[in-house]
Amino acid sequence: MIFLFKYYIIYLVYIMEGFSLKITLNPDKEVVKLIKEGLKKKDGYCPCRLGKKEEFKCICKEFKEQIDDPEFEGFCHCKLYYKSK
Repeated sequence: MIFLFKYYIIYLVYIMEGFSLKITLNPDKEVVKLIKEGLKKKDGYCPCRLGKKEEFKCICKEFKEQIDDPEFEGFCHCKLYYKSK
C-alpha cells in the first residue's frame, strides 16, 4: 500500500508541475499584516469590501476568476495575493 501511495504522490507532483501558476503574498509585509488582521475581524471575508457575501470570502470569487484567466497578472482586490503569469 505504501508503494502505491508513493507513486500516487509522485504522479500528483508531476501533474502540478505542468501548471505554471504562481500565487504569492504581497511582498509588502505591512500590507499583508493589515489585510490578515482585517480578515480575522471579518471572519475571513475581504476587509476591503462592504458586507459578508460568499463571493467576498478570501480568496474571493473575483480573484479566482482572475486566476483562471491565463492573461491576467496582478494583485487581488485587497492586494494580499499576487498572480504571476
